[in-house]
Amino acid sequence: MSGGRAQVMWDEAVVGYDFGPGHPMDPVRLALTMRLVEAYGLDRVARTVSAPPAGESTLRLVHRPDYIAAVRAASADPGSADGSYGLGTADDPAFAGMHDAAALIAGQSVGAAEAVWSGAALHAVNFAGGLHHAMPGGASGFCVYNDAALAVARLLELGAVRVAYVDVDVHHGDGVQAAFWDDPRVLTISLHEHPRTLFPQTGWPEETGGERAEGTAVNVALPAGTGDAGWLRAFHAVVPDLLAAFRPQVLVTQHGADTHFEDPLAHLAVSVDAQRLVAEACHALAHEHAEGRWLALGGGGYAVTDVVPRSWTHLVGIAAGRPVDPASAVPEEWRHEVFRRTRQLGPLRMTDGRTPEWRDFAASGYDPADRLDQAVLATRRAVFPSHGLLP
Repeated sequence: MSGGRAQVMWDEAVVGYDFGPGHPMDPVRLALTMRLVEAYGLDRVARTVSAPPAGESTLRLVHRPDYIAAVRAASADPGSADGSYGLGTADDPAFAGMHDAAALIAGQSVGAAEAVWSGAALHAVNFAGGLHHAMPGGASGFCVYNDAALAVARLLELGAVRVAYVDVDVHHGDGVQAAFWDDPRVLTISLHEHPRTLFPQTGWPEETGGERAEGTAVNVALPAGTGDAGWLRAFHAVVPDLLAAFRPQVLVTQHGADTHFEDPLAHLAVSVDAQRLVAEACHALAHEHAEGRWLALGGGGYAVTDVVPRSWTHLVGIAAGRPVDPASAVPEEWRHEVFRRTRQLGPLRMTDGRTPEWRDFAASGYDPADRLDQAVLATRRAVFPSHGLLP
C-alpha cells in the first residue's frame, strides 16, 4: 500500500441531485452531513477529494447506451420525461441538470474505487453515493445512475477478481444484485426489510444468483419492526462467515440510514448506535478479509436532519481512524446551521442513548418460533452450502 489514509469524496455540486420540493430525498442531508464532518474536524484527518463526473464509457460499464441517452434528454428537457425508462415518475421526477448531477455522484464512487484499488487510499467514503436501485436500463427508487454498481464494475475492470458488496440499507440493493447476477467475481449481500412490506418487493432469500454464479447473491429479508438486537444478530449471523469464505480483495459497503426508527419511509426500528456498530464491523471485516481495502457509500435515509448526518459522520470518523464519541455533544455551530437551513432543531448528541447488544446466532442457537431467526436461517440455508458452509 502506497497510501493508507482515508479519503472523503465530496463536491458541493452533488447537492444538485435534487428532485424538487417535497421529495423525500432532500439534498440538504448531504450538505448537513459534510458540515457535521467539518464541525468534528474529520476533514482534517481524512483527505477531502473531488473526482470528475463519470463519463459515457464509465457509465456504460453498467448502464445501457439508450438509457444514458434518455437521461441526457430528460435532463435537457424535463417536461419531455413521460415515465419511460423510469424517468418523470413520482419517485424519479426529471429535473434540469439531472444527468450531470447523477454522473458527478457516480464519479465520486468510481474515483473512490480507483483510489482504494491503487493504494492511494486504504479507505474511501462517498456518502452522497449508494444509489443502489438504478437498473442498467432504467431509473428506480430515487436512483438515476447506480454509482455502487459502477464502482464495483470499475474494480473488476482494473483487475479485481473478488469484490464483496454488503448493503445494509432498509431497501433491497436490487440494482447492484441485478448488475452482477451472473458474475461469480462479485458477492452481493443485502440485509433489508422483508419484500412483503417494502419497496422494491425483491430480495427474497431464494434469490441466490444466476446459473454461473450460484450463491453469490445473498438476501436477508428482515421482519418489519426489527430493532437493534435483531438487526445486529442477523448481520453477524450471515456477513462475517460469507466474507471469510469468499476472501474479497475489496469490500464495498452501502450504509443507507433508513433502517432508523425515525425514518418515515420504512418499518425497521434501528438506532444510530447500532448503525455505528455495523460501520465499525464493516471496517474490521475489511481489515480481516480484504487487506483493509474498504469503500463505504451512503444510500437512503429520509430523517434528513436528526439521523442521516449523525450516522454518516460516524461512518467517516470510523474510516478516518478517529471515531466520534457517541456521547459527545453535537457542535453548537452545526445545530445553528441545521436551523438556518431547515428551521428544525438539530439533535443534541451523537447517540440515541442506546447500548445495543445481540445474541450470537451460532452460540445461542436457532429459535424456530422467532421470525428474525427464521429469516436468518432461510438465508443461510439458501447460500451457505454454495460456499462450503453449514447453514
